[in-house]
Amino acid sequence: MSISKRLQNLVKTFSSNGSGTLVVTATLPPRTQALIKSLESSTSGKFKLIQWRNEQRPTRNELLNLVQGASGVLCMLTDKIDGELIRAAGPQLKVVSTMSVGYDHINTKVLHENNILIGNTPGVLTNATSDIAALLLLGAARRAKEGVDAVENSKWGVWNPNWLLGVEFSGKTLGIVGLGGIGAATAARLIPFGFSKILYSGSRQHKEKEALLADIHRSVSNFNTSQGLSTDCFECKFVSTDLLIKESDVVILCCALNENTRMLINKSNINDFKQGGILINPARGPIVDPEALLHGLESNRLFAAGLDVTDPEPIKADDPLVSHPRCFIMPHLGSATVETREAMSDLALENLLAGVLGDKLTASV
Repeated sequence: MSISKRLQNLVKTFSSNGSGTLVVTATLPPRTQALIKSLESSTSGKFKLIQWRNEQRPTRNELLNLVQGASGVLCMLTDKIDGELIRAAGPQLKVVSTMSVGYDHINTKVLHENNILIGNTPGVLTNATSDIAALLLLGAARRAKEGVDAVENSKWGVWNPNWLLGVEFSGKTLGIVGLGGIGAATAARLIPFGFSKILYSGSRQHKEKEALLADIHRSVSNFNTSQGLSTDCFECKFVSTDLLIKESDVVILCCALNENTRMLINKSNINDFKQGGILINPARGPIVDPEALLHGLESNRLFAAGLDVTDPEPIKADDPLVSHPRCFIMPHLGSATVETREAMSDLALENLLAGVLGDKLTASV
């Protein structure tokens, strides 16, 4: 994906006519950082650009000092944006642009009450994040963590017909909590692995996506038939999250973190999972109660879990989930591809410049 025409024009316009102070709270991926450098080299003298370039994230006090006098702030998902921060910035603050699709780190109510625009980066990380969801599921289901440990620590012995047996997905039920862009893309990637039923929950039914997923299953079935492979009937159904948990062999969390989803998976429903179920979380750590998850694994109610996010984050090395052989954890790599991070940072900069110039944000909350 190349730099958008709008971003190129915004950089050019701001370089010659922009004013105020831009604050960027991290060094951005190379392509977008080059645009930051071009803004810094502007000779207009009408604006100032301040960027945090330390590899360590700023402390709270450092962040509050950094944003003083800002007209616009480009922040990361680790930066807490609240009333204290906008007071530190001052009344001239026009826009906060986060380099993330999620915005649970932003007090949207306070910002909206102060007429501060909020930009985010939806859509551009759908492919990368749904790829990670598929990776987590395959790694958890096929016991990749234990396999890598066996190779690295000389535990790989003679062939044994009962060693490190995982599970397959043919004829099983996939549960997706949140059939938004990432949820639907994850489902689309996993249908070819043999799932015959998809249950999904969320704020509303998505009949159009149901039809598209059914088309994918039909194409896969036609291929399987041509190869002499068996195929199953397919169903995609909108249900409550409670029912989804009880009837799904695999549950993947693709929902936003909010008041309704915080600790969605907890001690009161962990035993409602199917015996031998698999839980995958590529969304946000606090959606899952870590103590409940540990109980589910230790009691063997859950066969395995795959996490790209944890609570807290980063998770401590001595946390029992880290050492659990059937908990496959990645360090929040959902959007971590060159292509996606470039697209995210480009869009975040686009939102920042548009907001300070008084234009409509390309993507807003």
